[in-house]
Amino acid sequence: MVDHLANTEINSQRIATVESCFGASGQPLAIPGRVLLGEGILTKECRKKAKPRIFFLFNDILVYGSIVINRRKYSSQHIIPLDEVTLETLPDTLQMKNRWMIKTAKKSFVVSAASLTERKEWISHLEECIRHLLSKMGQQPPTEHAAPWIPDKATDICMRCTQTKFSTLTRRHHCRKCGFVVCGDCSRQRFLMPRLSPKPLRVCNLCYKQLVAAKKESEEQSKTAHSPLVGYEPSSGDDKDTESN
Repeated sequence: MVDHLANTEINSQRIATVESCFGASGQPLAIPGRVLLGEGILTKECRKKAKPRIFFLFNDILVYGSIVINRRKYSSQHIIPLDEVTLETLPDTLQMKNRWMIKTAKKSFVVSAASLTERKEWISHLEECIRHLLSKMGQQPPTEHAAPWIPDKATDICMRCTQTKFSTLTRRHHCRKCGFVVCGDCSRQRFLMPRLSPKPLRVCNLCYKQLVAAKKESEEQSKTAHSPLVGYEPSSGDDKDTESN
């Protein structure tokens, strides 16, 4: 079905419409073999509060953005390759129902659908596209994922020291490793995590210690793997055979 739609005029027109809705701020989406399979509005859990976002499912990517004028204008385009995606169904909360998590190595976040049926349909179509793409590329599902950020309103105190209370003057920060909401004193360190950013990112003190320890262990293992054999002494070049002839 997807292959049949790939080179059709209707598919090209649908993709062109999505491109025009994002305008100059969006990236071109039309490439050979790409098919737009569906679209819909999902609620995305953001740092401050949950917000509606438009999502477009293609056979190889997931695109989403902010809604300026529905079906006419969108902004803040994000493109996620489906071969990097893993899905996780989540339980309902008092604030949000029909939730699931979209996880990648660079970013993970929670979305919710308007109904249980809609969630099942989204997850079913996403999983089918992911399976087909991974099979086509000969890849295994990804195993590393970024931690989702816990929303600001989830806690009034630092989730590490559990002492500092947040206020207008005491800001909330997020650890880029674990996603916890932490105070400034508990997140003074920065650490380079190349899969997330080319620049060092804010991490909480506990994650910083774990990251430093893991880096040190990795460096020591690398040195051991490339070092000469332990206990081996190179020959001076002289034969010192003491056995009698």
